[in-house]
Amino acid sequence: MLTLTFEDGTVRVGGLAESDVSAADLPGVAWDDRGLVARAPAYRYADLRASLDERGLDYEDRIRPETNLNLSHAYDLRDYQRGALDAWHANDDRGVLELPTGAGKTVVAVAAIAALGGSTLIVVPTVDLLNQWRRELETEFDISVGQFGGGEQTQEAITVSTYDSAYLRADDVGGDFEFVVFDEVHHLGGEGYRDVARLLTAPARLGLTATFERPDGAHEVIADLVGPKVYDLSVDDLAGDHLAEYEVRRIEVDLTPAERERYEEAQGTFVDYLKTSNLSFRSGSDYQKLVMRSGTDPRAREALLAKQRARRIMMNADQKVETLGRILDRHCDDRVIVFTAHTDLVYRLSERYLLPAITSETAASERRELLERFRDGTYSRVVTANVLDEGVDVPDANVAVLLAGSGSEREFTQRLGRVLRPKTDGGAAILYELVSAETAEERVAQRRR
Repeated sequence: MLTLTFEDGTVRVGGLAESDVSAADLPGVAWDDRGLVARAPAYRYADLRASLDERGLDYEDRIRPETNLNLSHAYDLRDYQRGALDAWHANDDRGVLELPTGAGKTVVAVAAIAALGGSTLIVVPTVDLLNQWRRELETEFDISVGQFGGGEQTQEAITVSTYDSAYLRADDVGGDFEFVVFDEVHHLGGEGYRDVARLLTAPARLGLTATFERPDGAHEVIADLVGPKVYDLSVDDLAGDHLAEYEVRRIEVDLTPAERERYEEAQGTFVDYLKTSNLSFRSGSDYQKLVMRSGTDPRAREALLAKQRARRIMMNADQKVETLGRILDRHCDDRVIVFTAHTDLVYRLSERYLLPAITSETAASERRELLERFRDGTYSRVVTANVLDEGVDVPDANVAVLLAGSGSEREFTQRLGRVLRPKTDGGAAILYELVSAETAEERVAQRRR
């Protein structure tokens, strides 16, 4: 009889020699000459079972854990959350949900966990998110929840893990879970993180994100590993009913004469190189090619450094700093989050306008304290560089100011989402985007219109 066993991140298929079926007949299965056994990638486990069942072949499954959790939750799902869950169930419990920040993706995932009632692994990108998920699950289900990451390695029927820890543990525990939830699933498109999904046998898979598509096209890999996008709603779909109404105000600022001179010089060096480089910079892969070339080509290195100088000048323009002051004065009674691209600008703004600062250098305990004071009203504004884009439970705010960013739709959507949670007074949210005129930043902003 055929046997299916989890071994070192793969499904080991035993008994093929005595069977009427060959390795080539089964999805993902190949002969491993080193071990004289047939194997399939762990993530093909569900396909393999389906193929064996379709052929009417007898087999002994030594992988599938028999866990029956009696779980319930107190959430009253909104119509669109129920629709998202139904769409995922209709796709054989596989697929990605794309919902805006603040739309309650966690609520849908918790409902899915309760509905399946099986052993579950939740994979998240940051320790902050790991702690948030664990608190939520223990509160909602009143059970002990395991944790991989953040200094702890404990496994339970429901376990939360960082992507890094899941990669390190998957060879050992990849066959222990029936369901895996990938929060911020777009991270799974990264080369190193793809193996997290490949090393798990879990047949049921759910991806959560506010922005599924990646500029590098890696969302197609995610669709193969987790399932396709089965449900999506935009900010505009939910604004006014389930999220706050919002307004985006773009303000153009001029570079100073000195900034303009430095910008044009740096941008000119970069553009001159492009004319002879066969690079168009229409995709993120061209930037990676330039970085690779810079290691051996002095002109490529000069162009790369020039591009970085030009970017820094337009993102950190003096007039942006002055304009921020006027915005803060206008919204002195509001709760404001200021986003920048560079840590040094965060500290410059913090010192000038007495804003609490949160950067990657801020200790976790200090960050929690700052956000708690923002939540209770002690602070009404904070300034940050990137670290509040995702993976952190940010208190409600109603004004966001983008002084600079990467230009990606994902980043823009994430930052807009930070001010979109419904307001108790029914008020609207405002996002200010400060753009340096007649620069590459202006062209990026125009593409988003």
